[in-house]
Amino acid sequence: MRVKFLSVLALVCLQALAPAVKAQAFPQKPIKLIVPFAPGGSTDMVARLLAERMSPILGQSVVVENRAGVGGVLGADAVAKASPDGYTLLMGTVSTHGASPAVYKKIPYDAAKDFEPITNVMSVPSVLTVHPKLPVKNLQEFVALAKASPGKYSYGSPGNGSLGHANVENLLQLAGIKLLHVPYKGGGPALNDALAGQIDALTDNLPSTLPHIQAGRLRPLALLSPQRSKLLPDLPTYKESGYPDLDEGGWFGLLAPAKTPRAVVLRLNEAAHQAMQDPAFKARAETIDGIAMANTPEQFGDQIKRALARYQRIAKSANIQID
Repeated sequence: MRVKFLSVLALVCLQALAPAVKAQAFPQKPIKLIVPFAPGGSTDMVARLLAERMSPILGQSVVVENRAGVGGVLGADAVAKASPDGYTLLMGTVSTHGASPAVYKKIPYDAAKDFEPITNVMSVPSVLTVHPKLPVKNLQEFVALAKASPGKYSYGSPGNGSLGHANVENLLQLAGIKLLHVPYKGGGPALNDALAGQIDALTDNLPSTLPHIQAGRLRPLALLSPQRSKLLPDLPTYKESGYPDLDEGGWFGLLAPAKTPRAVVLRLNEAAHQAMQDPAFKARAETIDGIAMANTPEQFGDQIKRALARYQRIAKSANIQID
């Protein structure tokens, strides 16, 4: 009986140690980090920066793969349906876990239930710019110009239902103005037409537009961020310009498929936070005005819930809905 008891006790102890052993053993092969947007954008930039720093910490390559389409939906869905083993991750954004679920009638994943949040990584402000031909120097003057001629002036977005579309529509509601929406197939074409003066206004992540602002090819009016940019210290935020509801910029966070083991989630959280402390990571983040957003899986989950609620409210009030 004593031998049998000791055998059972040993089995119980081994089962209790299993999660810790599994966490120590992870990863045993390269990890795929899916970016749900095209190469070269802010999401891609942050993902590659994180992957480069996480690889030596984990002892395995973290390989970035771009799967663009439908406002980030295609890439996010691929991760939602992947094996929950920690080897396929998503660089999620306010688009994949905020705007897109709010505006698309049919979306193949549940942003709240089909993922395990790991950690937020970085927040990057977006900026409203206009072509220099417009006789405005700040947001108040732009609003006055638009009110004087409803529907005359245009703004571009990366597409119907995109984050840029939702954010500008939110401004239009709050300011009581009308602009002509010109949707594009991606942020690049919208930026090109903004530079050419084919559209009057554009909202985009600051890293994408900063070189053109500095060269005088675009004029910044307001920053979507809780604080001013170190790169454009004279540019006021939306809140400072009279729109306190517009105070959160875009963020980029790490997610895994739902039911990924807790021990694996925590190992990835630890590795990501360690990577974000790397001096090279911090230095690169400063060049794009990125704000580190390291947090727990639970805190990141709460951020996602708030983003979903906010953009559902915007989509409903602006009647933005896509089949």
